[in-house]
Amino acid sequence: MRTYFKKEFIFFLFAIAVLSSCKKIFNLPNEKDYLSSNVNYSNKIFEPIIGRTTVIGGFNGDNSTQPIKFEIVNARFGDGRPVTDLFQKKATYVWTAPYNGLEKSLAEIEAKRKLQEHPLFEVLPSGEFILWASSTNELIAPRPADSTNFPQDTRFFDVKITNTGGHIIIRDFQIRPFRERPYEPSDDFNIYSGGPAPHPKTPYNPLSRNYIRPFLNNVIGATTDIPLESNDDKKDVVVYIRPFTGGNGNSLRFKFLNKDSVEMNPALFNETVWDKIVHGFNFQKTLTYAQYDVAYPIPLVEIPTVYAPGGTRDHAEFRYSRIGFGGVRVVASFGIDFAIYRKGDWEIVFHFLKDNPKFENE
Repeated sequence: MRTYFKKEFIFFLFAIAVLSSCKKIFNLPNEKDYLSSNVNYSNKIFEPIIGRTTVIGGFNGDNSTQPIKFEIVNARFGDGRPVTDLFQKKATYVWTAPYNGLEKSLAEIEAKRKLQEHPLFEVLPSGEFILWASSTNELIAPRPADSTNFPQDTRFFDVKITNTGGHIIIRDFQIRPFRERPYEPSDDFNIYSGGPAPHPKTPYNPLSRNYIRPFLNNVIGATTDIPLESNDDKKDVVVYIRPFTGGNGNSLRFKFLNKDSVEMNPALFNETVWDKIVHGFNFQKTLTYAQYDVAYPIPLVEIPTVYAPGGTRDHAEFRYSRIGFGGVRVVASFGIDFAIYRKGDWEIVFHFLKDNPKFENE
């Protein structure tokens, strides 16, 4: 058994020596990594919204050897002009520690992210593309206001994909960015012109206007004594999301207007859990508004939290109760699932247009 092992081992060493000699004698090349000719993307037309950090594009490497390098090349408009605006470098927030929604101060949040210089649009090591929130309408011209999509207005680019096995170029990606929409829902916003959106039932009437609609549960009209509604046919209550002056640059304010456009006291909504409305701090409740200091965007990260159960939008719900028929306590609620992408001082206003909510007991 011992002799057999020695013979096998000697043969193994001899084979290695022979193969090494053959490689030198015949000048055989080093083994290359594999780069598939079938690498591809699931989509080559991208329509991100300017001003929002958006990751797009699904790369399929078809079992090509990692690591793979990606490079955007030959960026041009459809008429041949070079594209340069996408690659301007600007400071943008990058998370350096995970956000979880449990942070106790703005300082704790800001300690978890840093400003870094990045091109407005770039390809990631994964092969995906990212448009950073630092992009604006002034830095990147959005698609035309008249909704046309001519080649001379479209940005094209190619992607060079490289590993040690060689390189391949995938051609004719398109990016057609929509103009900034600083908040959602944006039913009141024309996505092409940036002006007011027309009512969906009269889209060609320049005087018609659409509005953001809240959700409503058991909200009874004080005069009509019937449930208030907000839809395409009835707009008893609408919402405005708009900037206001007088904040600290990181403020979010909630206001409530009655049918006479008079500000209502937030204390009327006596069942509201104010510390669950938004991930904010330094809460103030006055006779005319409720306000928080916040970090933008809202939500900060698209993960489920107590403030944003679905991850993508903050859930703001305002509740009040009264005694209904038969002595039963009735809880009514209304609110909005929203997102705000631009830093500033913003207010969300609920306007009871046709009738005020009924607070009195039966």
